[in-house]
Amino acid sequence: MASPSLQKFFDEEADSEKVLCVVGLGNPGKRYTSTRHNVGFDVVASLSQALRSRMLDGNGDFLFSECAFESRRLLLATPLTYMNASGAAVVQIMEQFNVRASNMLIIVDDFQLPLGTLRIRADGSDGGHNGLASIIYQLQTENIPRLRVGIAGSTCPTQDRKELMSAYVLSPFERDEIPLAATMITHARDAVLALVIHGIEFAMNNFNKSFLDDNLAV
Repeated sequence: MASPSLQKFFDEEADSEKVLCVVGLGNPGKRYTSTRHNVGFDVVASLSQALRSRMLDGNGDFLFSECAFESRRLLLATPLTYMNASGAAVVQIMEQFNVRASNMLIIVDDFQLPLGTLRIRADGSDGGHNGLASIIYQLQTENIPRLRVGIAGSTCPTQDRKELMSAYVLSPFERDEIPLAATMITHARDAVLALVIHGIEFAMNNFNKSFLDDNLAV
């Protein structure tokens, strides 16, 4: 259940003075393009393309794009600090655009969720994600909405081989996983847009699931 303050923001009538900031996490540079750890970047790129709004250099360590959807002001952003220092860039974004923590949606990869699965939550711990941990540390609050995007495929290390996880999340998707990853990113984009229009409860009820069957049906 979303907290009253979050529910109020996401479900109230459109307010031209409010901004929903969507931040996708990842690592900058060609070396990390299309890796599992960068699905947050990929979802923001999909949003930017769908809304026909180009990403620009920010006044800080981030890229951004200001756009609108269904009378809502949106700010898309991707930190350029590398994953473990994402919080520093998020602080810059908040200060430059006057955004509150409760008006943000952080998009992260999650190796604890199967590939093709989405999970939206209004708040909570970092769940072992270093980028989200950095943001929570910098903002000193866990009341930050987040969208977790599952990246665990058949080659994901087991819990007793956690030392292999860093290499796994920084690896690209396997060839047979690419279609499902693309489908998942599209559904993640749609989840964000549904949240903007209908609120976080609606988005959770309709997108917190696996989209594996959808991909197999194509």
